[in-house]
Amino acid sequence: MRKWEILKKVLHKLGIRKYVSACCLTAVIVVLSLIACAGAPSTNDEDLTSEETEIQVFIAASLHTVMEELADIYHEKHPEITITYSTDSSGTLMNQIEEGFACDIFFSAAQKQMDQLEMDGFLLDKTRANVVNNQVVVITRKDSETYVTGLENLEAAENIALAGGSVPVGKYTRQALVRLGILDEMDLPEEITTEQISKALGGVEISEQPNVSSVLKAVAEGACEVGTIYYSDTYGYEDEVMILQRVSSDLTGDVIYPIAQIVNPEADDMQTQAAADFLAFVLSDEAKAVFEEYYFDTKVN
Repeated sequence: MRKWEILKKVLHKLGIRKYVSACCLTAVIVVLSLIACAGAPSTNDEDLTSEETEIQVFIAASLHTVMEELADIYHEKHPEITITYSTDSSGTLMNQIEEGFACDIFFSAAQKQMDQLEMDGFLLDKTRANVVNNQVVVITRKDSETYVTGLENLEAAENIALAGGSVPVGKYTRQALVRLGILDEMDLPEEITTEQISKALGGVEISEQPNVSSVLKAVAEGACEVGTIYYSDTYGYEDEVMILQRVSSDLTGDVIYPIAQIVNPEADDMQTQAAADFLAFVLSDEAKAVFEEYYFDTKVN
């Protein structure tokens, strides 16, 4: 009925005051539709629909939980945009980008991988930014009764879960052990092998893990007595793991997470714009509040 009433008003304005049949009205509707298609402006925003698109976002494993929540928040405002995450160590993700994997945004757990991609021309100009800071922690299961109190006496453990050197948390751990004098100094601490670390710790068994999430799982499930992860990774595991030590940044260096939009030759204009918009959201004050809930420090330069 609403459509007929609107049409009658239109006809009235056009000077047609006599009653016309439904067939005539239908003919008039067709004419008016053609006029609209010829360029009449729309006055109803609800009639404007956005095209759906999908963006590929590569994130360090330690970001998985918080980024899932941020994606949910963003999707409520932009249901037409699907965010698909690829989650792994920053080193693995960097290699995938350089090998040609489709990626719109890279969120790394360390500067080194972002530096490499920037040097190789994979970053869109002026999109790189530091987002959060983190801290390396030594953890154990709550019921482990370990004698380990921190990095200084790791040799007291029966076994250790440790990320490989290409994984940022693995590199930071190695750097800290070098600065403590437990490992010999090297130009590239990330190249120190687990075998060398085991030897320096008196032969303790080390289970090398591909990313920080695997380290957390190995300790939480009791497969390894202790391990090193990030403080933010303990979110949601407070009843399962215990922090033995928060490692000072004097030992590890700053644990800053940078983000940037990646040059994606496969992306169309809509996908590129969606990626830019999501990146801006991640850098917003609204997102900062969420990061802080998940134990990240948002006070970064």
